[in-house]
Amino acid sequence: MKYRNFGKLDWKASALGFGCMRFPVIGEDRGNIDEAEAIRMLRWAIDSGVNYLDTAYPYHDRQSEILVGKALKDGYRERVHLATKLPAWAVSEEADFDRLLNEQLAKLQTDHVDFYLLHGMRRERWEKMLACNILEAADRALEDGRVRHMGFSFHDSLDVFKEVVDGYDKWAMCQIQYNYMNEELQAGTEGLKYAADKGLAVVVMEPLLGGRLVNPPDAVQAIWDEAETKRSAAEWALQWLWNKPEVSVVLSGMSTMQQVMENVESAAHSDVNVLSQDELNLVSRARDKYNELCPIPCTKCQYCMPCPNGVDIPSNFAIYNEGMMYNKPDWARDRYAKMEEGKRASACIACRICEDKCPQSILISQWMTVVDEVLGQGAEYRCDL
Repeated sequence: MKYRNFGKLDWKASALGFGCMRFPVIGEDRGNIDEAEAIRMLRWAIDSGVNYLDTAYPYHDRQSEILVGKALKDGYRERVHLATKLPAWAVSEEADFDRLLNEQLAKLQTDHVDFYLLHGMRRERWEKMLACNILEAADRALEDGRVRHMGFSFHDSLDVFKEVVDGYDKWAMCQIQYNYMNEELQAGTEGLKYAADKGLAVVVMEPLLGGRLVNPPDAVQAIWDEAETKRSAAEWALQWLWNKPEVSVVLSGMSTMQQVMENVESAAHSDVNVLSQDELNLVSRARDKYNELCPIPCTKCQYCMPCPNGVDIPSNFAIYNEGMMYNKPDWARDRYAKMEEGKRASACIACRICEDKCPQSILISQWMTVVDEVLGQGAEYRCDL
C-alpha cells in the first residue's frame, strides 16, 4: 500500500480508502448487509494496508455504522482512522449534534471518531449549520475528545465550497465528488487545489462515477486499448486521481472481494505525477467520448430516494443511460417493461422534491417524462433536455 500526506496533519493515509456505502447485501434490501462477507472484505483491506474508513448515518438504511463497528473489533479499530458524518438534514437545533454523534459512537462501538464530517454541504445546509450553532457544538466535541478532527462532504457550486472552506478555522479535511468526468462539476479541480492550498486534506468520493467508468462501451475501450501500459478502465480512473498531489485519499465503495483486491493492487502502483502527458491526453479523449454517449449524469448515490410516489429514480436513469451508451434500446425497453409499474418513470407526478436532494442538480421530473416516452412508448432516444 502507498501512503499520502493528509493535509496539515502529522499522519499519512492509505491512497485507497474504504467507502462503506456499497457493501454486499442479501436480496434487494439495502439494509440487509451480508455481514460475514462485508466484515471479511473490510478486515482484508485493513490487513492489506488500508487505514481510512468512511461511513455515514444513512448508509445501508442506517446499518453501515453498525456493521463497521462489528468489523473493527478484535484490535482493528486501533489500526484505522474512522470517518463518519453528521446527518445535516436531521439537525434542527444545536443539541442535535450531541444526540446524533453519541448515537453514532454507540453504533460504531467506539469512544471517538477520527473525522466527523458535516454531511452533504450545500448552501441551505451550510446556512442551517451556522444558524443552529453546530460549529460551536463541534468545538466542544473536539475539546472532549469524541471527535479528533472536523471535516465536511460537499455537493454544491465552487463559490459555496470556498465559503464553507473559509467558514471554520478547524477544518482538517473535506470530501468532494471528483473524477476525470467531473473536473468542472461542484468543487472541481479549482476547489481541490483551493482546499489543499489551505492545508486541508482532500478525500475523493465517486472516483468511478458510481461505477459508470468501470465497464466502458466499445468506443471508450478502444481508446484505452491504444495505451502502451495496459490498465483496466477502473484503474485508469483511479490512477488519474492518484496522479494529483492534492488528492489525499481516493474512496471506493466496494461491493465484492474481487473489487477490494483489484483496488488494493492498483493503489500499490499509485504515485504522484506518474502518468505521462500522452496518458493524460488519453484520459481526456475518453472523457470526451463518454460525454458524447451518456445523457443523464446520475451516480446512483440514492440521495433522491425514497420518492414519495414510489418511483425508483436511479433504476430508471440507469436503464436509460445504459441503453443509450451501449446502443441497446430494445434491451432497455425490455428492462423498463419488467419494472414494477409503480416504480417506473410513468409514475412520476413532478413534485420535484427529489431535485432539491440531487447532488448532480439533475432535472429529474423532466427526465422522467423523457424516460417514459423513450422506454415505454418507443420514442427516439434523447441526449439532452
